[in-house]
Amino acid sequence: MSAVMVETPQEAARRLAAPAIRDGFQPAALHCYRDTDGEPLFWRIRAKHSDGRKWIRPMRYDGAGYVIGEPDAPPEGKPLYRLKELLGADAAATVWIVEGEACADALAERGLIATTSGSSDSAGAANWSPLRGRSTRLWPDHDEAGRKYANAVAECLRALGCSVEVVDVAALHLPDKGDCVDWLRDRPAATAADVVALPLSKVGGSSEGDAVAPRVILRRGSDVQPVAVDWLWPGWLAAGKLHLIGGAPGTGKTTIATALAATVTVGGRWPDGSRAEAGSVVIWSGEDDHADTLNPRLRAAGANMSRVHVVEGVTEAGKRYPFDPAQDLDSLREALQTIPDVRLIVVDPVVSAVAGDSHKNAEVRRGLQPLVDLAAELRCALLGVTHFSKGTAGRDPVERITGSLAFAALARVVMVTAKQEADGDRPERRVILRAKSNIGPDGGGFFYDLQQGELDGFPGISVSQVLWAEYVTGSARELLAEAEAVDSERSATDEATDWLRHTLESGAMPAGEVLKLAKLSGISDKALRTARERIGIKPKRSGFGPGSSVAWAMPPVDAHAPHTCPQKERASMKVEEIHGADEGMEIIDL
Repeated sequence: MSAVMVETPQEAARRLAAPAIRDGFQPAALHCYRDTDGEPLFWRIRAKHSDGRKWIRPMRYDGAGYVIGEPDAPPEGKPLYRLKELLGADAAATVWIVEGEACADALAERGLIATTSGSSDSAGAANWSPLRGRSTRLWPDHDEAGRKYANAVAECLRALGCSVEVVDVAALHLPDKGDCVDWLRDRPAATAADVVALPLSKVGGSSEGDAVAPRVILRRGSDVQPVAVDWLWPGWLAAGKLHLIGGAPGTGKTTIATALAATVTVGGRWPDGSRAEAGSVVIWSGEDDHADTLNPRLRAAGANMSRVHVVEGVTEAGKRYPFDPAQDLDSLREALQTIPDVRLIVVDPVVSAVAGDSHKNAEVRRGLQPLVDLAAELRCALLGVTHFSKGTAGRDPVERITGSLAFAALARVVMVTAKQEADGDRPERRVILRAKSNIGPDGGGFFYDLQQGELDGFPGISVSQVLWAEYVTGSARELLAEAEAVDSERSATDEATDWLRHTLESGAMPAGEVLKLAKLSGISDKALRTARERIGIKPKRSGFGPGSSVAWAMPPVDAHAPHTCPQKERASMKVEEIHGADEGMEIIDL
């Protein structure tokens, strides 16, 4: 550089890093990238925070002074770090390739030839041609970004005819994100020979995929200490696990999810009376609006709204996009890491987390597993809301969850909801049942009601909330069938009532003929008898003996309303046999 500099690179780096230093970052290093003659091209400023965060920025000299940024890269790509040393080394020596300048410097201090292209996403922009035909060895960082960087570098090197070897970082017992600097720090006496002796995952990686081919990770059972399940709600919600709530529309699945979330935010009582540990919740809903639905329901349930975080979108390059749980998981992870006490994540509907075909097991598992891993990483429960498939009444509740069976298979706890219509003296009610649990007892559940009312303090805003009732025992399949049987029976009775009124509107008809027509119309005997009682039809006998007959007719207009009675009274009634021309029909006279 021919211009006279008024400050040194170190002084400039401290000046440019001043905002970060005020935020608690401490200068750690200044790395210089040089051309083939050893002249500086640009620098990378590195600073660290006591909480582990890093601040890394490029710096260049633009002729007037030092500024943040890199110079325009030449057509062949950005130069490698320590390029002059690399070109001056023995061409037969192995070149070590690492992620980051600090790692390259650490290996160079041991007498090894080392270089890097910089950060984990820099491989494609670098000029790797100085390594053409050479022997190389990669030492990736111990994380997903490091694995991807090693893959990208290996691809570039194979294209240049290089032999590629990869250090087996899984065998080094490094911490998550650990690198060669961490390994050397723990072994200050380590020499170049110790580094060269490190285990390799693949040797001679000249064939496609050899550089960082997948490896099966085995762990001895004796190396693992058993731990108890971390329950948020004992038997129902567990940290690090996937849970599902499924049911028919109108049963209040989302309202239940918000009620459970509200309980977490205040450390309240679960439906069984046990106490929740207070924490924050994160909710994403693709079906309900935050302001007019989710927020009112959470407030009605008594939530601490300062602990509620609703995902509303993603920003990128100044633009806002809808959040897609199948695509934006990394951004979600980054956002959740700023919330120290997340205990519950709600995804509604959970099928949105699957980018592919939700009816294919492999694609469902591929879509859900990252969410489950995130919940395990944050030690929070993952609750997905879903629906029942149409036409599945009577089947095992777990099999009724919409989409692939993988949804319910991957979930550790599956809860289902149903609505029982009013029957006699019993009012309408709803029930939530535990259909499956791989980590505790299954079966049983709770009755509940959905109460509609105005939100306190917000005139004109109507909201529904859950009112929990008594505990119910039994298997989910039996209890669900019982709940849905009432709906089915009531629907059949309504249909039979309409049919019977229409059939008898023109006058009386022999009872036997009514029964035959009903059978041809798909009306069951039970539904027909219940419809006859509802209308108030009284069978009329004509004559006596073998020539007698029984007819059904609509009651007079001024007839009294039909008598209704409790279920127990109905059960005590006897069957009356009526003989006549109708061949001994059995009619339950109610």
